[in-house]
Amino acid sequence: MADLSQQEWQKQLANDDNAVIIDVRTQDEVDEGHIPNALHIDIFLGQGFMDEVKKLDTSKNYYVYCRSGGRSAQACAVMNSLGYDNTYNLMGGFSEWEGEKTN
Repeated sequence: MADLSQQEWQKQLANDDNAVIIDVRTQDEVDEGHIPNALHIDIFLGQGFMDEVKKLDTSKNYYVYCRSGGRSAQACAVMNSLGYDNTYNLMGGFSEWEGEKTN
């Protein structure tokens, strides 16, 4: 797992043809806005989160975010333990996101 600043995350994501964005926030938070094309998997689903993550391709690069960076760091750690080598945590999370947003 790598913790990336907002600028590092956006720059790396823009140049990554193998990227998948994952939003680990609750549905209510997602309904207030999200990063376009993000896959929503709520980390609070517990085992359900792990079951959904296990369906993903381990060869992809995963850019993970939540509201402020805490839950996404946990999600990256869980993903790493499940065999995902390339996970990137968005420090500051969606609350500091200055890139494109969708409601």
